[in-house]
Amino acid sequence: MPFTMKLTHILTTALLTLPLALQAQKQLTTEEFEKQLAKSGDAQLLDVRTPDEYGEGHLAKAANVDYKSPDFREKIAKLDKNKPVYVYCLSGGRSAAAATALHESGFKEVYDMKGGYLKWNTSGKAVEGANKAGVKGMSSTEFNKIINSEKVVLIDVHAKWCPPCVKMLPTVTKLQKEYAGKARIETIAYDPNKALVKELGVEEIPAFLLYKNGKLVTRKNGFMEEKEFRALLDAQL
Repeated sequence: MPFTMKLTHILTTALLTLPLALQAQKQLTTEEFEKQLAKSGDAQLLDVRTPDEYGEGHLAKAANVDYKSPDFREKIAKLDKNKPVYVYCLSGGRSAAAATALHESGFKEVYDMKGGYLKWNTSGKAVEGANKAGVKGMSSTEFNKIINSEKVVLIDVHAKWCPPCVKMLPTVTKLQKEYAGKARIETIAYDPNKALVKELGVEEIPAFLLYKNGKLVTRKNGFMEEKEFRALLDAQL
């Protein structure tokens, strides 16, 4: 087969198979996820967070299959590959990876919830199994005392199971010392402070909230390099 014909054949095949791949693994907003899940009578709903996270609240009828567990693939192999699978985690990172693993394992329809349980919960949607006792976190009064400072205040909302959060922690610690006297940098762990995080409207972590004179100036999400932190702080000093 001539080279040009062979290349055309390869490109045509790729274009024909691409829509199928996109259909097999699709990301939905919380609203789309809720509506589509309600319509699907044979859906398999997976919460791929840890058992501890699951125990603090989850979507109704969700089965807990921890993505970080060594037997994750063994567990999903027991599911029906011909039925749609809806998957979510806390903010979207683990569920995206889990959705890919499900697709690679032969599942025909995989739907990943964008924003995860954090977005779902802060939107006021129904959950079940929440542990009301929980760990008492920071109160709104305590938080307001922190941000009502003459200094610029940067709040880092993080979690120990969040890879970008862990990766940035040395930088945050370094800047806490370097900017002491000029700015206040505080870290707030997500897990014991779910109520406060919800009140702050944080729907994704890592999250960085910059306050000046008690008012929110900037909100950032995701991984940031050291130079980005510096630019963020220096712009308000």
